[in-house]
Amino acid sequence: MKNFLGLFFIAVLGGLVALGVQQIYFAPESSSQEVSHVIPHRAERVPASLTRHLEGFDSGLPDFTVVSEMTVHAVVHIQAEFERQRSPRQDSFGPDDFFDFFFGPRRRPSPDMPPAIGSGSGVILSADGYVITNNHVIDNASKIEVTLNDNRIYEAELIGADPTTDIALLKIDEVDLPYLEFGDSDDVLVGEWVLAIGNPFNLESTVTAGIVSAKGRNINILTDTLAIESFIQTDAAVNRGNSGGALVNTRGELIGINTAIASTTGAFTGYSFAIPANIASKVAEDIMEYGEVQRGMLGVTISPLTSREAEQRGLGVIRGAYVERVGEGSAADEAGIQEGDVIVGIDENEVRNPSDLIESVGRKRPGDDVVVTFYRDGRESETTATLKNIYGEVSRVTRDERAFAEMLGARLETVPEQTLDQLNISHGVRVASLSRGVLSNAGIRQGFIITHVDNQEVHHPDDLEAMLKDRTGGVLIEGVTPDGTRAYYGIGLD
Repeated sequence: MKNFLGLFFIAVLGGLVALGVQQIYFAPESSSQEVSHVIPHRAERVPASLTRHLEGFDSGLPDFTVVSEMTVHAVVHIQAEFERQRSPRQDSFGPDDFFDFFFGPRRRPSPDMPPAIGSGSGVILSADGYVITNNHVIDNASKIEVTLNDNRIYEAELIGADPTTDIALLKIDEVDLPYLEFGDSDDVLVGEWVLAIGNPFNLESTVTAGIVSAKGRNINILTDTLAIESFIQTDAAVNRGNSGGALVNTRGELIGINTAIASTTGAFTGYSFAIPANIASKVAEDIMEYGEVQRGMLGVTISPLTSREAEQRGLGVIRGAYVERVGEGSAADEAGIQEGDVIVGIDENEVRNPSDLIESVGRKRPGDDVVVTFYRDGRESETTATLKNIYGEVSRVTRDERAFAEMLGARLETVPEQTLDQLNISHGVRVASLSRGVLSNAGIRQGFIITHVDNQEVHHPDDLEAMLKDRTGGVLIEGVTPDGTRAYYGIGLD
């Protein structure tokens, strides 16, 4: 009896063990959801070719394969040739000979030196071969070549360029090309995923990813007095050779043109900057339609605000563009904008800082009306301003006029009758702003009123152009300073 009970106990125990083993190892799967939990997530355990086909599998990471395929073929490599500067040969005893006499001869460029080579990226904008890039990639180039992503090479024609936005437009002779369409850069959000596509180091199209770190950045890299800097900042890796390449969103829309990096070493260190699509598209359209960029001018000098300044001035607002000065007879002046106002909106665009204002106005053309929202005495008001060109008029500017303005290095404006009376003069044009050019080289400063050129009276900016555009050699400029002092300057024209 004892032996029987022992054997029975062992049998029962063995059965229970067998049942437990069966439940652990051979129980049927209860649902597909439970199975998904045991699918390995690490790439080395599941081949990529299988992972993307697994139903319900989600790594939780963004996938840029589709947008990359949509965009890389529209990004090109640009190679620019530049003639090297050579020391002029002098038949007489000149400054170079004087230096050599005391310090010995120096190395000078050889007459047969090959051209310097620069490179960058570009984006195809149309099937018939228009290509956008940065002006600094091709500025002063003697020859420009464009290499497509499939390695076809074309010589490009420069259609036009705008140093104030660092945009240039090229054209190659081809059809049925892949191209990108501009998106709306106003809709870009901080934190949004973006891709930077370019040809750094003369490689085929290279894609890097990041997020939008900030908008409306001004980093003071464009030296022109009319420069527009309101960059999209990203942390997508951008290196030399990416200049002029595409910044696209996850829908494959072109939202910016990569332009610069913030770096002390020349290599990417975490910040890159792109020209917003709304500015780049406007510049490209202007060049195509008019052959020249059409800049609408509000005519104000502005500065950023801080909460301390806003409190001290009793402005009632801490964000916006503070109006330091209003040009007489400018669009802002005629619209009733005054010094001390704070501009907080242009049309439907919020103005948080001067960069926002410059960008919003920079998309407009002379003659366009804009609704300006501003604060004065703690109250919000609106007015409509009709933008003017660099000469203080509402008409479009021709390429010749633009070239003349760049040669002078100045924006000219008519002088209001009140100012003429105060200075006791009957005519003249005022230097509203200055950049590098013959006027600043001669010592003329902003605010100077030009009354005569070689003893001929100047009444309008067009008069000055008519007097100087076909001149060469020395010219005598006569006028008065803002305090009424009469002054004379000599300028040299090539």
